[in-house]
Amino acid sequence: MALEGAERIDEFMNEAQVFFLATVDGDKPKNRPLGFHLLKDGKLYFGVGNHKDVFKQMQENPYVEIVALVETDFLRYYGKVVFEPDYELADAIVSGNEFLQGIYNDETGFKLAIFHLEEATAEIRDITGKINESYNF
Repeated sequence: MALEGAERIDEFMNEAQVFFLATVDGDKPKNRPLGFHLLKDGKLYFGVGNHKDVFKQMQENPYVEIVALVETDFLRYYGKVVFEPDYELADAIVSGNEFLQGIYNDETGFKLAIFHLEEATAEIRDITGKINESYNF
C-alpha cells in the first residue's frame, strides 16, 4: 500500500469519524456504520467481531466498499478483504480500549477480527461525482 495514499485516506476517515462498510449477504447489500480504523506501517486496518454476520459475509464474499462523508466530499474505498491470520494486532488494540474490552474478552468468547483491503482503490469525489483524488493499493 502506498504510504502517501494510505495517510490521505486515514486523514479523511479521521475527519469523517464514522464510515460505512458495505458487504453482500447472499444477493442483498448490507451496510453498517463503523468507527475503528488504524494506520500502521503504511496499511489501513479495520476490525469487526468474529461472531457477527458481517464477518461471515466477508468470508463468503471478500469484496467490500467503505464510504465516508466530509461536508460535500465523499470517500469510496473498495477492494478485497484480507483478514490478519492471528489475533496479535487485535489483542493489542482491545487491550488499549476499555469499551472493546467489554465486548471482546474470555467471558464472551468474542474476538476482534482485523482486516485490510488488497486489490483496492480509494477515490475522493465531490458531490457531483467528480473524482478529485484516486489511489490504488
